Amino acid sequence: MKRTFLAISALVFVAPVFAAETHEMPMKGMTMEKAQAATEAKASGTVKSINTEKGTVTISHGPVPEVQWPAMTMPFKATPDQLNNVKQGDKIDFTFKSEGMSATITSIKKQ
Repeated sequence: MKRTFLAISALVFVAPVFAAETHEMPMKGMTMEKAQAATEAKASGTVKSINTEKGTVTISHGPVPEVQWPAMTMPFKATPDQLNNVKQGDKIDFTFKSEGMSATITSIKKQ
């Protein structure tokens, strides 16, 4: 009984090691996309809300061709100074850096 318990215990701890072992797989002909680098873009929109606790401003903006975004409403990270210079309902022009669907405002001004 003791030997059986030890054997099962050993298998429980050793099995994940073998499962985690990497196997080289030929990737010939497969296209692998690189991670999207941060891109700076310009847009115009309307401030929908400001969240000073999270450090974000939600903006309804038009299409942004530089990052292939359609028109949408989304939050952008912003500094406290940037948040203090705008209010809900303001029409704005802004630049931002994006990584995927996350964006940080680099400049913002009222129209």
